[in-house]
Amino acid sequence: MIEHAGHSLGGRPIVLEHGTGATLRKVDLRVRPMAGNCDVNDRPRELHSDRKVAKQYHMSPRVMIEHSPLAAVISNPRLPDNPIIECNVPFLELTGYSRDEVIGRNCRFLSGPDTEPWLSDKMRESIHAQKPVLVEILNYRKNGTSFRNAVMVVPLFDEDGELQYYLGSQVEVPKGAGYLNGSAEGLSSSKGKVETLTARQREILIQMADGKLNKQIAFDLGLSERTVKMHRAALFRALGVKTSADAIRIAVEAGH
Repeated sequence: MIEHAGHSLGGRPIVLEHGTGATLRKVDLRVRPMAGNCDVNDRPRELHSDRKVAKQYHMSPRVMIEHSPLAAVISNPRLPDNPIIECNVPFLELTGYSRDEVIGRNCRFLSGPDTEPWLSDKMRESIHAQKPVLVEILNYRKNGTSFRNAVMVVPLFDEDGELQYYLGSQVEVPKGAGYLNGSAEGLSSSKGKVETLTARQREILIQMADGKLNKQIAFDLGLSERTVKMHRAALFRALGVKTSADAIRIAVEAGH
């Protein structure tokens, strides 16, 4: 449910890194404001231009999320109404839509008659304020069935703080689980995972959640960049994740 673009935890931009070596480089593009309303079936003609943008990165939007076990999408706020430009297989399995039915649409299309408007407003306000947001909201699959969705939306910036993409990840919440009330299936699970990390690994995870690159983390902690990469790889294994997207979600859920 991505609607627009934003900033980061602690007021600092988040830079998503895949694995341990990739970084984002600056693309001098302006952020376009989100239209107030749009037809969910609109498919911006400019989508093909994102391929040119991706070539200027060490990774493409698809690579950011394709190996994540969580349902995830990437949207482009530089295009009208911030359309989805990439989605992974878990997202298609969760929602029942095909890739062609997803690409080019704003994630509002998952909303339905009983979607909580105050939660939609919370997401919209947080995104407008350029901050990450995590809510549990009622969404709908293609077949019309509803499900509780723990949605996280995080803005992705390059190393110079320029907004590039939005990452949205979704986790279906079992009935009665109460994902955001600290249940074992929810936030307490993420907190427990972070607590299993070493002190150094937690430091690096928190720095990642603050949007810092390996070089910045190394400077702040007085380490070599190679040592930071080594600890990143170790914390990925400890958390059971393959991408920075998943690690950052755990950090956000744990309150960092």
